[in-house]
Amino acid sequence: MRIVVTGAMGFIGRNFVQALNDKGYTDLILVDKLGTDERWKYLLDLRFEDFINHEEFRAKLKSNKAPGVDAIVHLGACSSTTETDADYLMDNNYHFSRELCEFSLASGARFVYASSAATYGDGSLGYSDVDTMTPKYRPLNMYGYSKHVFDLWALKNRLFDRIAGLKYFNVYGPWEDHKGDMRSLVNKAYHQINDTGKIKLFKSYHSDYQDGEQMRDFVYVRDAVNVTMHFMEYAKFSGLYNVGSGQARTWNDLAKAIFLAMGKVPDIEYIDMPDSLMDKYQYYTKADHQKLYGAAYTKDFTSIEDGVKDYVDSYLSNPPV
Repeated sequence: MRIVVTGAMGFIGRNFVQALNDKGYTDLILVDKLGTDERWKYLLDLRFEDFINHEEFRAKLKSNKAPGVDAIVHLGACSSTTETDADYLMDNNYHFSRELCEFSLASGARFVYASSAATYGDGSLGYSDVDTMTPKYRPLNMYGYSKHVFDLWALKNRLFDRIAGLKYFNVYGPWEDHKGDMRSLVNKAYHQINDTGKIKLFKSYHSDYQDGEQMRDFVYVRDAVNVTMHFMEYAKFSGLYNVGSGQARTWNDLAKAIFLAMGKVPDIEYIDMPDSLMDKYQYYTKADHQKLYGAAYTKDFTSIEDGVKDYVDSYLSNPPV
């Protein structure tokens, strides 16, 4: 089986390629940009057939020179929730997704792509992934909208009987170091604690939530990978699905889990939220995953206590690169 993975050197992408190798898939075409930093080292332990630059692969699509494949798992996107270049986000996150999807459909390849929980906006309409709700959501930032507009395009063109879209919630875990400010709290806090002994969390500006009690559906990356693998391998299940644990936990809970995993006493400092985030901040997310388990997915999601401990023990305390 020949598989294209876009965003292969990204966070979820790198973990997914490793999982493919672990299951014996090696006829892989990895698509991404390596740039001039040290991310090429992410490739060291991976087995694959070819690595193609993002722009080169896109040019091959447009000139009908893309290689024949059995599946495309599209994880490549600009995932920065603070990115303000709307033209870039529309081109990179929407138009490129359309090009890949249209190629997959024309060639009979399986198409699985990354959407995002950022499409849900402030959560006032809930977090249901049923198709009748999708047009009603209003993302809070341009990143979320660039993902949402592809979901809407696929829905309008009745493609969810042939493709699978995955709305990842707050994913954390190994191989996210390159994400800068978009790294998870676990990654940032591990280094904060080592340097200062404390964790910094945003204050709450919502009367329903105390400082640090804002809530998220946190997902260990291995669970996100397991769901992605499920939909790649079982093409009879298509549609738009939440990838979340179905539990909302507080930032304080997550912070305490990090201290516990590091064997240290919790020390949390609450800091001002930047003005640029004030009206774009999600105070609560919780995946409705009834639809996911209705698609024959059977695995449980990892608790934040177990996920954080594994992340700290297996990666952060002894990084492989």
